[in-house]
Amino acid sequence: MTSNGKISRLRYEEGCLGAHALNFIGDRWALLVVRELMFAPKRFQMIRAGLPGVTASVLTQRLTQLAQAGVVAHDDVLGLYALTDAGRALHPVLRELCRWALAIPGHDPSRFISISALMISLSATADRAGAAGLPLRAGFVSGKEGFEVALSADGMPQVRAARAPQADFVLEGSGNALAAAIYGPGPVALASAGLIALRGDRSAAQQFTALFRLTPQTRSSSESPEVTEHAPGDSSI
Repeated sequence: MTSNGKISRLRYEEGCLGAHALNFIGDRWALLVVRELMFAPKRFQMIRAGLPGVTASVLTQRLTQLAQAGVVAHDDVLGLYALTDAGRALHPVLRELCRWALAIPGHDPSRFISISALMISLSATADRAGAAGLPLRAGFVSGKEGFEVALSADGMPQVRAARAPQADFVLEGSGNALAAAIYGPGPVALASAGLIALRGDRSAAQQFTALFRLTPQTRSSSESPEVTEHAPGDSSI
């Protein structure tokens, strides 16, 4: 966004609110940059480590655009990029994209996944009815990044960055290995095979990871969008 409040480059010249949002975050990689910053500020190279397919020049462009849009702030002294309040407000957008993707064929969980992406996926894949009220706290560590995950009263995973997680158990490994521990064979099997490290309560680790599945999740009535009925033959959507 420019100093006079105008968008620096219009992608869609429409009055649609969705198009207006995409004028700010609609470029390739933009939402994934937001994803990498969702839980903690990062320096350029750490952001890039979570996006191995992006070039340095494209990442620089996206960070500049997101800063102009008021989504990202840059600390010139510390060299850190962080989300603004507007950027953090995109968490539900990322969560709903993940939920939507669960019903779309072709997802390959063996492809690269960053630890930040994995943490966001938890809110989209949780069995919230089964998780509701469980007094479990999980820890995850991958490289220099760590997270604590607790379960809210309604079963929503609450994620916060923590370099040294304090939890019932801690899993440590690459993003893909941790994803396999959550969505695949499970933490005990992977720890026994030496693919991840597992510290703490093994039964708690099994119980926690069993709450997450890569299958479409049932929405509660409060989450369901409005349904618009159309007359037979009316295709004007």
